[in-house]
Amino acid sequence: MTGPTPPRAATAGYVQLSTVAPAGWRATGTAWAGLAGLATRRADELADGTAALRAGWSGRAAGSAGTRLAGLRTELTALVPVAVEVDQVLAGFAGRLTAARARLSAAVELAAATGVLIDRSGRVRPDPARVPPERAAGTVAPVATGIRDALDLAGAADREAAGRLGQLSRDAAVGWVTRPPPGRPAPHTDPARVRLWWAGLTTAQRRWLVLHEPELVGRLDGVPAADRDQANRSLLGVRREELRARWERLLARVPRGPMEVAGLRAVDAARAGLDALAARLDSAESPRSYLLGLDVDGEGRAVVALGDPDRATGVVTYVPGMTAGLDDATGELGRAARVLARCADLAPGQETSAVLWLDYDAPDFLHEAARDGQARSAGDALHRFQEGLRATHDGPPARQTVLGHSYGSLVVGTAARDHGLAADALVFVGSPGVGVGHASELRVPPEQVWASTAPDDVIRLTRPPDELARQAVLGASPVGTIVDWLAGPRDERWFGRDPAEPGFGGRTFPSGRYGHTGYWDPANPALDGMARVVLGR
Repeated sequence: MTGPTPPRAATAGYVQLSTVAPAGWRATGTAWAGLAGLATRRADELADGTAALRAGWSGRAAGSAGTRLAGLRTELTALVPVAVEVDQVLAGFAGRLTAARARLSAAVELAAATGVLIDRSGRVRPDPARVPPERAAGTVAPVATGIRDALDLAGAADREAAGRLGQLSRDAAVGWVTRPPPGRPAPHTDPARVRLWWAGLTTAQRRWLVLHEPELVGRLDGVPAADRDQANRSLLGVRREELRARWERLLARVPRGPMEVAGLRAVDAARAGLDALAARLDSAESPRSYLLGLDVDGEGRAVVALGDPDRATGVVTYVPGMTAGLDDATGELGRAARVLARCADLAPGQETSAVLWLDYDAPDFLHEAARDGQARSAGDALHRFQEGLRATHDGPPARQTVLGHSYGSLVVGTAARDHGLAADALVFVGSPGVGVGHASELRVPPEQVWASTAPDDVIRLTRPPDELARQAVLGASPVGTIVDWLAGPRDERWFGRDPAEPGFGGRTFPSGRYGHTGYWDPANPALDGMARVVLGR
C-alpha cells in the first residue's frame, strides 16, 4: 500500500492562499477515515470466514490457509489507526489553512480601509490618491505584516502536512507497527511522566500500542490527543457490543419489574447517544472531533475535543451539570461548539479548541445535586486531565480555561480547591456555589475567576440547607420575616457564596434572561462573555 499524496511542500503564495478551499482537504481526510471502517469490516469478515473454514476443513492445507487469512486480517487491522492518522493530518492542515485565510482576509480588509494596494504577488504599496507620502510607511506596514503572517502560517502548515504524510508513505515500506518494550504506566500515573514514556517510543511502537492496547492508550492522560483519538475510535464497536449485551441481559429477565424497564430505557438512550456521537465523529464537519475518552458503564461518559487541543492557542474544557450522560453527549458537545464558534467570530485567525469533559457521574435527581459527593469524586480526574493537556501541548503553552455549568461548576471549583487545576481562567455559569467562599481559594488569580448568573435562572432559589430548614420552621411565624432579614447575605447558595456576586471576589460578565440552560443562546451576551474569557480578552 502506498501512502496518500501530500500537499506540495512549498512556500504558500498570495494567490494560492486566497483561492485555496480548506473544505476540500477536510473532505479528503474524512474519506480516508472511512477506509478505517471499511478495513475493520473486511477484517471481521475474514475472522468469520476463518472460523467457518476451521469447522469444515482440516489438515496441512487448511492450516496454511488459516495462517494466511490471519495474516491478511492483521494487515487490515493495522491500517485502521493509519487511516485515522491521515484524517487527523488533513483535518489539521485544513484548520490551519482556514486560520491563515482568515488572517489574509483581515489584512485585505485593512488594506481596503487604509488605502493600500496589493498586487497578485502579495506585494503592497500605498495608493497615492489616498495616502500622503509622509504616512505611507506607517500605513503599509500593518498590511504587509498581516499578509506575511498569513502566508507564513499557510507555508508552515503545508510543510508539516507534507512531512507527516511523506513519513506515512515511508512507513508503508518498512512496516506500520513494532512491538514496544515492556513496562506500561498505571492508569493514574502523573501525566508528565506518561508524556515522557510516550515520547520515548518510536512511531511504530506507538501504533502497536494503539492497535493492541487501545484500552490503555485511550484513557491515559499525558498521551497526545491524536493517539488517544485513534485508540478510542477503534473501541467504538466494542462499546456498542457492551450496550447490546446489557440490553439482552435486561430483556431476558422475566418477569420484568420497574427497575428492569427503567434499565432498558436507559440502555436504549445510551445506544442512541453513542450512535449520535459516532455520527459526529464520522462527519466532515469542522472542526474535526477527537475522542479522548468513552465509557458506557452506568449512564456513560465521554470526553470529546473539537479541534486538536495539542495544537490550539486556546483550549476551553466544558464540564456539564446535572443529568449529563452519554444519551445527550452530542447536545452538550453542541454547547462547547457554540463557544468555539463565537471564538472564531471574535478571533478568526486564532486556532482554538473546545473539550466536552463528561468523565464523572453527574447527579440525576435534585436530592443528589444538593450534595457535593459526586463533585469531590470527580476532582482528581479533572485535575489529571488538565495536567495532561499541559503536558501534551505542542509549542508555547495554550491559554487553558475550564468552564463549569450548574453542578459542573461545583465539580470545577472543588477540583481547583482540592487538587489545583492547570488553568489560566475559570468560568462558572448558573452556579449553585463552587465549594469555596471566596475566589482566592481556587488557586488561580481572582481576576481570572469569572461568573455569570441569569436574572431568571432558577439556581438563584438554591439556599444553604440549614437556612431552608429554618425557613420551614419559621415560615408561618410572625417573626419569620425578621429572622430571615437577620440571617445574613442573600448570595449564599447550596455550596457557598454565589460566584457571580461581588462579595465572591471574582469578575463577572452579563447574561440575558434565558433561564438556567440559555447561556449558550446565540443572542445571549453570556456567550460573548465566555468566548472572550477563552481568548484572554
